[in-house]
Amino acid sequence: MRAAFATAALLTCILWSPTAHAGRSCDEKPAAPNRLMQGFELAQKVKTNLDQSGAELAIIARIGQDLSKYHLRYSHLGIVRKLEDGRWMVMHELNQCGTARSDLYNEGLANFFMDDPYRYEAMLMIPNSEIQKRILNTINSSTAKTLQDPRYNMLAHPFSTKYQNSNQWALETMAAALANDVQVSNREQAQSWLKYANYRATILEIPMLTRLGGRMFRANIAFDDQPFDRRMAGHIDTVTVDSIDRFLQTRDKNLQHIVVSYP
Repeated sequence: MRAAFATAALLTCILWSPTAHAGRSCDEKPAAPNRLMQGFELAQKVKTNLDQSGAELAIIARIGQDLSKYHLRYSHLGIVRKLEDGRWMVMHELNQCGTARSDLYNEGLANFFMDDPYRYEAMLMIPNSEIQKRILNTINSSTAKTLQDPRYNMLAHPFSTKYQNSNQWALETMAAALANDVQVSNREQAQSWLKYANYRATILEIPMLTRLGGRMFRANIAFDDQPFDRRMAGHIDTVTVDSIDRFLQTRDKNLQHIVVSYP
């Protein structure tokens, strides 16, 4: 088994592009073999848990960077679905490191943990079968790509279409899937429905000097989509794994949570 993982790790080193990131730092450094192995081991444990759950689709989150100062644990999520051949594929939005651009990616579980995460831990959110089916139909349609906006901002406001962060794409895609008797075919419609459905963003307390530093030195951070009065008070509203988790729980009282870590 470990030999197979080592071979797969080598292939990943050759094929994987290290320039697309979300929910982690953009520090470029060679991936250590033991870190690659940890990523593959975690991916195998996640696959085992997904297979045992009987689910066809889940929301998967990772700890790409340390957000404990904001009282957050998970930094980034994607939508993972089971293929006919038994493999699991993650669809998620990734930022091109060092830029303000992003795109959608479909990756295997191992690649999802190859970004040198802060901690090798994943959280799976498994909704009921009806919600799984709705989200699956949406990501298999053109809607998922239509809702993706390449203008990336790590701290994008949840009710502005000026930018988008990776978690926001997932949330808006879920909105298109969950909206009853309402057609959601663009970001404005998705955000209108989320307001109606009482989605609540995470509020980050970020003082002015920190905001200035982030805006000056990071291409993928902007604050000009935030309401002026809240921005001046240091209150930054954005879409996080925590806020999506809370929202899903309002739609599915029996939402399952599975935490998987390595070792």
